[in-house]
Amino acid sequence: MNGQKSPAEVRDDVSRAYARALEKVATAAGCCGGSGGCGTAGVAAGAAKASGNGYGEELAIVPDDAAASSFGCGNPLAFAGVRRGDTVLDLGSGAGLDLVVAADKVGPRGRVIGVDMTDAMIAAALRNVAAAGAANVEIRKGVIEELPVADDSVDWVISNCVINLSPEKDRVFAEIFRVLKPGGRFAISDIVAESLPAWLLEHEAAYAACVSGAISEDAYRRGLVAAGLDQVEVSERLVYDAVQLRAIVASDLDNLGLASEIVERGIAEVAGKVWSAKFSGRKPLAE
Repeated sequence: MNGQKSPAEVRDDVSRAYARALEKVATAAGCCGGSGGCGTAGVAAGAAKASGNGYGEELAIVPDDAAASSFGCGNPLAFAGVRRGDTVLDLGSGAGLDLVVAADKVGPRGRVIGVDMTDAMIAAALRNVAAAGAANVEIRKGVIEELPVADDSVDWVISNCVINLSPEKDRVFAEIFRVLKPGGRFAISDIVAESLPAWLLEHEAAYAACVSGAISEDAYRRGLVAAGLDQVEVSERLVYDAVQLRAIVASDLDNLGLASEIVERGIAEVAGKVWSAKFSGRKPLAE
């Protein structure tokens, strides 16, 4: 798909897809909540999905809408070592789940910045941040390839299943290096993949669903290192089998418009080749 469209067109496609997905979640909220199920069952399903992605007691402070509207694949802040008073930047902050969690971790003297390119997501995040009473959060509109953030200004960069959607991942890695303070760290949960079939790589909905835009774990790690980051490692992996892929399809990927025949064909061909990985590392200290 990238060979046929410009990076700006790919970003526009992704933004529209996630705006539609969020609208489906919001429309369902009166009867059927975020990840399926009706009434309080829908909210419970959203919380269960977040819990399965590595969130635990943090969910007690997260508004229901933020949990139900999460399209993440992990908890980048789990065991991250974020301290009180730190400044945390969330790339692709979505409906605000990780913003609220980070705001609690850094405390009132800390600061959290979210960057997202989709107006509907920014509006949802503003509501959820306000509902959580997180006064130390700021949300900025922008793209992660050109962050509206000053050089050497943040202690942590986090991201949850977003960078795989970028058509210019090397630019994102370079931006992470630019905005981190010397010695600053990153914690990224994302989707990686190996040996995907050619037909899937060209499928627009599969790209927005975090599959066909994913690169290999090794390429991801090499991209971070090439940007100047060091101590890069993968601390967690969850390889998706057919059952897990089908469970994901039943929630997020269905919202993003994948036809059932594409879903089944894709599951059969990519099971065991797609996984979520947690990358961490730092910007080297200044010499």
